[in-house]
Amino acid sequence: MITGELKSKIDRVWDAFWSGGISNPLEVIEQITYLLFIRRLDDLQTLAEKKALITKTGVVNPLFLPGQSHLRWSEFKNASAEVMHRTVADEVFPFLRGMGDGTTYSEHMRDARFTIPTSALLSKVVDMLDEIPMADRDTNGDLYEYLLSKIAAAGVNGQFRTPRHIIELMVRMTAPKPSDEICDPACGTAGFLVAASEYVRATHADALLDSAQREHFHASMFHGYDFDSTMLRIGSMNMLLHGIESPDIRYRDSLSEGAAGDADKYTLILANPPFAGSLDYESTAKDLQRIVKTKKTELLFLALFLKLLKPGGRAAVIVPDGVLFGSSKAHKELRRILVEDQKLDAVVKLPSGVFRPYAGVSTAILFFTKTNSGGTDDVWFYDVRADGFSLDDKRNPVEANDLPDVLSRWLNLAKPDSAERERARTEQSFLVPKADIVAQSYDLSLNRYKEIEYDEIEHRAPLEIISDIETLEDEIAKGLAELKAMLS
Repeated sequence: MITGELKSKIDRVWDAFWSGGISNPLEVIEQITYLLFIRRLDDLQTLAEKKALITKTGVVNPLFLPGQSHLRWSEFKNASAEVMHRTVADEVFPFLRGMGDGTTYSEHMRDARFTIPTSALLSKVVDMLDEIPMADRDTNGDLYEYLLSKIAAAGVNGQFRTPRHIIELMVRMTAPKPSDEICDPACGTAGFLVAASEYVRATHADALLDSAQREHFHASMFHGYDFDSTMLRIGSMNMLLHGIESPDIRYRDSLSEGAAGDADKYTLILANPPFAGSLDYESTAKDLQRIVKTKKTELLFLALFLKLLKPGGRAAVIVPDGVLFGSSKAHKELRRILVEDQKLDAVVKLPSGVFRPYAGVSTAILFFTKTNSGGTDDVWFYDVRADGFSLDDKRNPVEANDLPDVLSRWLNLAKPDSAERERARTEQSFLVPKADIVAQSYDLSLNRYKEIEYDEIEHRAPLEIISDIETLEDEIAKGLAELKAMLS
């Protein structure tokens, strides 16, 4: 857990950038990412040198060759501010861009840009970052999460961040296993992948003791795509600082390139894809258009997920409300596919304030399993009314929180004698048979199936009310007459 002292140190780093002339939060975190990466390279070289001393062999796969020691963090941090700035700008960054150690991290550093304008600011920031302990994985991960939260707090590109508690709910409901191959085709800062890795570490700790399983965890379990190189760098660093050595975080314009190379590859998809956008038919992958003919990004992403999943693979995806009840041919066809050709498991309706202050859009989480042979039986609906935070722009913590109840009921639902199956449609959660959904033309909006109980109210007889009004009018007329007599 990140401490108040550590938060204070990071806040001071952030303030130094702002007062030093860099006010764009994304640029600040990008420059910090580079510096943390440079520091990590030095730590890795130091570790390799210590091993070489013990084994009395040469350094295996050295990152810094003879004559490059001045590029190491531990060396240039002690140089004068001017020399440090010159070294980092003219030698360290070209070194970063030319790295070829085969990891996705070095790949994302190819177009690294050094934008810290003054030697004084660089010296100050290097000193501050050097004081932050980076030996503990949990602290590193929390540290980066705290940095990322500042992007959201600054209100720039906040739409990229799904609230952490919503991510954790989706991860816990899908319960990733050590054998899973997990993908987020619009990964942004890699929040879903990080949360999934933390879940696997916490619930399957023994599995990581096996060398083959450990290799899978570090090199082939986590996959993320994005077409923003800055987000790729930030997402990669987020994974690195959470202890994932070589995740597959790569550039891909998911909707344009389609899924020809990765079709039927993944066992779990966790995503909050961008929605409310529209693409031209010409710029959209043809294999996605064959599933559903549409320009809408939210529908195209769902089609992409169906392509990427292996049969038996499952998905938890945030969608705008319109996907649930939209009346276009593409909307209806996609819902029909989910219900008839695949197995739709649940629709969890979220309150409309979840993404405030950046967007007030109403959303839901769809849970489904790819079967290619149907299997939808009863679909579970849950109406989330509170997520532990106020639903206004301030998003202050509040006591009301349905999310623990969502998870508890979902986990109980798998039991054959679950009381959840007896819940009436007037309750906050209930099951709807497939036949009812088909009868409603595959409409998945919760209100279509929810029953509202109205309390019976007894009203007075209309004639009695009219009589009272007449009495009141008489009293007013008498009062006015008396007043008029007094004034005349």
